Amino acid sequence: MTPEVPHPVRSDARDNRARILEAARTVFGEEGLGAPMREVARRAGVGPATLYRHFPAKRDLLAETFAEQRRACRTAVRDALADPDPWRGFRTLIERVCELHAHSRGFADAFMTAFPESMDFAADREQTVRAVAELARRAQGTGRLRPDFVVDDLVLVLMAHRGLQDTPRAARAAASRRYAAYVIEAFRAAPAPEAATPLPPAPRLST
Repeated sequence: MTPEVPHPVRSDARDNRARILEAARTVFGEEGLGAPMREVARRAGVGPATLYRHFPAKRDLLAETFAEQRRACRTAVRDALADPDPWRGFRTLIERVCELHAHSRGFADAFMTAFPESMDFAADREQTVRAVAELARRAQGTGRLRPDFVVDDLVLVLMAHRGLQDTPRAARAAASRRYAAYVIEAFRAAPAPEAATPLPPAPRLST
């Protein structure tokens, strides 16, 4: 018997898929998870049937759209846990998670709320929370993280960080860095003014 040769994916199908994902990153990044699938199709220049042929459900499209951010989040967690300085690992993880959230309203929403029926984002969130709990335990052991820090403080920080999505897009990354710096200083045990790390430059948020 002649073995079956898998049919290669047609180039137009590959192009359609790439356009859909590019449009989805823009639409969900700007408008959040509430953006309709038809808007993604419109931005991609394809019909709804083509969109649903590639991504039968919205959760499928979201998982693929934010695959890069999810990998970056897992890498940030892994790097932070591997850092021999637990306070530095703790600080770096907060900075990197805030940075990821600042670049996409949709990813921030998916990470914080876990899109219905999607276990992918819920798993990423739980992994990050566990990592912060472990890093906090280690950093508190060194005396550099305030002893009353609890993991729910991270949730509070990220909930407040979502408000930065309403700032001008050009200033959002700088605003996120400054926000993270303030948060880290607040978490530092008995901060001494002479030991404080200088804040990043303040973004221009008002006219």
